[in-house]
Amino acid sequence: MMNKKSACLMVSALAAVGFASALQAQNKPIDIVTVVKITGISWFNRMEVGVKEFGAANPGVNTRQIGPAQSDAAQQQRLVEDLVAKKVDAIAVVSMDPPTLEPVLKRALERGIKVVTHEADNQKNTLVDIEAFDNTAYGARLNDRLAACMGETGKWSSLVGSLGSQSQVQWADGGAANAAKKYPKMTLVDAKNESANDAEKAYAKAKEILRKHPDIKGFQGSSSLDVLGIGRAVEEAGLQGKVCVYGTGLPSEAAKFLESGAVGGIAFWDPKDAGLAMNKAARMLVEGKKITDGMDLGIPGYNKVSVKKGPGVGVIATGQAWVEVDKKNYKQYAF
Repeated sequence: MMNKKSACLMVSALAAVGFASALQAQNKPIDIVTVVKITGISWFNRMEVGVKEFGAANPGVNTRQIGPAQSDAAQQQRLVEDLVAKKVDAIAVVSMDPPTLEPVLKRALERGIKVVTHEADNQKNTLVDIEAFDNTAYGARLNDRLAACMGETGKWSSLVGSLGSQSQVQWADGGAANAAKKYPKMTLVDAKNESANDAEKAYAKAKEILRKHPDIKGFQGSSSLDVLGIGRAVEEAGLQGKVCVYGTGLPSEAAKFLESGAVGGIAFWDPKDAGLAMNKAARMLVEGKKITDGMDLGIPGYNKVSVKKGPGVGVIATGQAWVEVDKKNYKQYAF
């Protein structure tokens, strides 16, 4: 039978353990996980550099990046579900298909997990959606460059990674609206072909379009791998200088096609900086801070973000991060 002194000692011990546990909880590192559309491609390998850099530069913050092995919205959803079950502190997700993720991101928010998204300004269950720039304007600018190469006349087509990829569809639609408004002699054919973020599939689709429309004069790509597939098809057909190709891409990957003339030019934002921006926003949310209009996130292209109400519970923070290159200047960017 426990005497009074022993009982007091036990209460004191339990109190000490409780205090230590509370202290440990307070000192627990912030766990931020970035979920990308697909692993193993250069775009998201570059983003992972930013994710890791943020963790290394911020003691008390653990960062890591995961993603499906294939371009598959259901696989991405399962990865997010697992993170919600583990109750990480924050999830930063580059949404493959925003509507698919709504239920699981809603559960994340209900469990107190902070949610940040990227390339998903239609996502409702997010606290902050980070956009590198105005997506419609970006698509229109790509189309202006394409039109100049085409002499503002002739058939052209567009590719997207998937019809569920919000930003890529916005770029394609922005290009189409721009051409309809400014270039009446340009004719859009077979718009928004899906490449599944796969250069081989973009190549096969471009070959199909070249066969179907032998007089086609231009392509506008959206996925970073679209220009690689289209460029390869154009090069194999010996159509450099006759068919114009512009789209999103990375300098290191598009280099050989820029050099051969199979791709006229690309545009991009640095995925590393986007990774940094998402993780910076996630940490701020965990610490109870807000992203406000005009805020400087301390990251190139995000020095004065424009913030507006999103379609759901959060806000959309838009930077000014796009870069344009062609054969003359792509070597300035080592990624």
